[in-house]
Amino acid sequence: MSYVNEVIDRVIAENPNEPEFHQAVVEVLHSIEPVIAPDEEKYRRDALLERLVNPERQIKFRVPWIDDNGNVHVNTGYRVQFNSAIGPYKGGLRLHPSVNLGIIKFLGFEQIFKNSLTGLPIGGGKGGSDFDPKGKSDREIMSFCQNFMSELYKYIGADTDVPAGDIGVGGREIGFMFGEYKKLRGLFAGVLTGKGLQFGGSLARTEATGYGLLYITEEMLNHRGDSVKGKTIVVSGAGNVAIYAIEKAQQLGGKPVTCSDSTGWVYDPDGIDVAALKEIKEVKRARLTEYVKYRPNSEYHEGRGVWNVKCDVALPCATQNELGLEDAKALVKNGVKAVAEGANMPSTPEAIAYFTENGVFFLPAKAANAGGVATSALEMSQNSERLRWTFDEVDDKLRYIMGHIYRKIDKAAEKYGLPGNYVAGANIAGFEKVMTAMIAQGIV
Repeated sequence: MSYVNEVIDRVIAENPNEPEFHQAVVEVLHSIEPVIAPDEEKYRRDALLERLVNPERQIKFRVPWIDDNGNVHVNTGYRVQFNSAIGPYKGGLRLHPSVNLGIIKFLGFEQIFKNSLTGLPIGGGKGGSDFDPKGKSDREIMSFCQNFMSELYKYIGADTDVPAGDIGVGGREIGFMFGEYKKLRGLFAGVLTGKGLQFGGSLARTEATGYGLLYITEEMLNHRGDSVKGKTIVVSGAGNVAIYAIEKAQQLGGKPVTCSDSTGWVYDPDGIDVAALKEIKEVKRARLTEYVKYRPNSEYHEGRGVWNVKCDVALPCATQNELGLEDAKALVKNGVKAVAEGANMPSTPEAIAYFTENGVFFLPAKAANAGGVATSALEMSQNSERLRWTFDEVDDKLRYIMGHIYRKIDKAAEKYGLPGNYVAGANIAGFEKVMTAMIAQGIV
């Protein structure tokens, strides 16, 4: 049995009931086999892959909080500090009922390679809780965030571990957490990113993941003599990533016609109205059922269905494994040319294989949605230097980073005889940098 398969079998056996983590490990390790195979015995002797797939530290803790009626609730908090070979742990905090240790490990493992691809000195980590912020008052959100940070603060720091936002964690939640950290430590430090502009946040951070998704998609299409201009685009999700992907797609001349949330989806043949979407989701925090009130020619549908709309480009921006094989078949049948992942691992392995087999250009999340963490790292730089860059300065750096990521993964795929396979290219390019750092630092 190959070394890669040995490690995959061990991961599955030692981490039962964690399918998302298994899926991420299987994808990455099979992709990097061309790198491992020539020196397999050396890597096996040094247990390089075992060290790669085992987090350096896993933290699990209870989070008691009080609701507006005086009732006490208890949730579970997590922080997985996966790999610090190239820099302090960096990765978001997710608040969602689906959160468990396996989900956090999957996200943290992916973060290692995503962060490596940015070219910036940041390692991989992830955290969160099974707390559901939906329907909670600001006072209840504050109670949870303060109690969450009252435990997490012991393990993070500006040069150790710098969390950010993720699903369920935006500027409001980061603000509450930062305030509690500052109170407990007596430090005003760049320990969290995604902060408000008034206390160390970066311009363009809110837009970064969605904008970056379009920058790398445009770079890939330009590489083939094409562009986003004139393309019909379907987008899933209606959160931060989806909203700003839609906005940037329109700025580049594309026509996004869909968005979705957990209850249904919208089709707007005239193109999604970004101002209306922001009003509904960022101001009112309402459901997409409201959208038709702003755009009478649009259609609202219950359930799923975004991937059945005819398009040139598809951007899954909601959650993991939202795009399955049948969805991929529908997209290919309707003529999709490119798929770029805005969410973390939104496409199933079967869907990815189908896209590849049918000549669809596919950009995986660890490359395509790296704009968010890249701009978080730029926020860290500004905090360290006590500087504030303009929106255009940050946006220019983001555009450069995303273009560089595309060229890096394209070159890695070519080098190992897999031209156009951006899944393999992203995993290999991300792994090679981390591997080199791990080897240089010895058995730690």
